[in-house]
Amino acid sequence: MPSTPLDPDLAPAFKTLLSERYSCRAYLAEPVARETIDTILQMAQRTASWCNSQPWQVIVTSAEATERLRQAFDSDEAAADAAFDIAPPAEYRGVYQERRRECGFQLYESVGIVRGDREASARQAQENFRFFGAPHVALVTTEALLGTYGAVDCGAYVGNFMLAARSLGVASIAQAAVASRSRFLHRWFEIPDDRQIVCGISFGYEDPSHPANRFRTTRAAPDQACQWVD
Repeated sequence: MPSTPLDPDLAPAFKTLLSERYSCRAYLAEPVARETIDTILQMAQRTASWCNSQPWQVIVTSAEATERLRQAFDSDEAAADAAFDIAPPAEYRGVYQERRRECGFQLYESVGIVRGDREASARQAQENFRFFGAPHVALVTTEALLGTYGAVDCGAYVGNFMLAARSLGVASIAQAAVASRSRFLHRWFEIPDDRQIVCGISFGYEDPSHPANRFRTTRAAPDQACQWVD
């Protein structure tokens, strides 16, 4: 006799949640209630990890703290000290480059940037360092000694954080750009050297009127990512 889901409504609800989550690039100034953020953190804490090590540590900023960080982060001082704790991709090739370009072109088209306008695209890229106007940032770090798999576990945490947020009506975007200024962030938050910055998650309530929030990225078909062996 075939098994059945514990709750037949769970799979459709999860599929809807996955479909509705997107990388939000424009936010309202309204802060998220502390109780809502606590719920997001409680839900994300259920993330699976190697040997249940739970390597993630998260720094969450209030609206006021985010604004102080935004002013400092979007400065020449922070930009001059750019560095990653965890090496970024060495190169995007083939289909990975195509997908990256598609996402960038979709964003530029949505906000009215003509291809080849480097000045306008640079201004849009700078929004990463202003957290797209989000009232909150969650900075995710991992234990350095746990290496790659600690970072992998944190990636699962980031995904679950964003899905938990979406389930409560909160928008978000995971930002590797935030991690590109790790030296500054280590000083700002007094993060010890044995912790590595994985990424930031900017979050809050989306601005539905902003054109940057009007496009959605595509996904490859499962048969492009999965190989069956019988």
